[in-house]
Amino acid sequence: MTTTPNRPAQTVKLAVIQMHVTDQLDDNVARAEAHVRDAARQGAQVILLPELFENLYFCQVEREDYFALAHPQEDHPFIGRFQNLARELGVVLPLSYFEQAGQAHYNSLVCIDADGTVLGNYRKTHIPDGPGYEEKYYFNPGDTGFKVWATRYGRVGAGICWDQWYPETARVMMLQGADFLLYPTAIGSEPAEVESPNSHYMWQRAMVGHAVSNSSYVGAANRIGTETVEGLTQTYYGHSFISDYTGELVAEFGDSDEGALTYDLNLAEARKFRAGMGFFRDRRPELYGPLLTVDGVTRRG
Repeated sequence: MTTTPNRPAQTVKLAVIQMHVTDQLDDNVARAEAHVRDAARQGAQVILLPELFENLYFCQVEREDYFALAHPQEDHPFIGRFQNLARELGVVLPLSYFEQAGQAHYNSLVCIDADGTVLGNYRKTHIPDGPGYEEKYYFNPGDTGFKVWATRYGRVGAGICWDQWYPETARVMMLQGADFLLYPTAIGSEPAEVESPNSHYMWQRAMVGHAVSNSSYVGAANRIGTETVEGLTQTYYGHSFISDYTGELVAEFGDSDEGALTYDLNLAEARKFRAGMGFFRDRRPELYGPLLTVDGVTRRG
């Protein structure tokens, strides 16, 4: 279903891609393209690849050498290839990549419309910092604000990985008019010294909560496989999924499945349900001042 200015998208077929990656850019890009083509053959109109699928998850360690993996958005080594692919297949591709902008580096995502046009760039807002996920060493905090793009197949809101744990991210994108929420991610086992659980359930529940409290479809794409970087090893737990607007997991991969997971989103039905639930009717933004502070104390004057 194509969106027109006067008639919002009624349905869309979403695909989330789960895949393994190697340390070879060309290999990863070719595999990602093959998965996109397979998803399109299944009728998918919006196709989400995992976070930073271009290489191993190098953020396991802090090494200067890995800054060389970043590239500017302009004349990027593979964004143009996926623009051509989107145009050829008539699909929307929210695409994760490691961005260099002057002396800054970002964990970023471009949204490519079904005609190959880049609609805009989002820079990851929330940057994690912990054993095995040393992203603050590599990435500046995003400065774009949250983004929602009006594509051929509806209004797409996309965060990136750590963003998916924050209800503020989901709520802002919904307030900006998103029809559904997408999260490319790279997450798996924690190092032995970390006490937090190696569980995909907590990861899923956080996003299912966004689905429930925003009455929105949610899709997440994760990588799989065991990766070793500078002697450190992590296993990525997959479990990419699509949740409906009531929080039901309507499609889910396991920890080793590779391919395209698809589901038909009934956006018209979701809009009706969302209006009836009244979550957005009953909001009290004038009382939410503490959310705009770090310590919960609203200061005036």
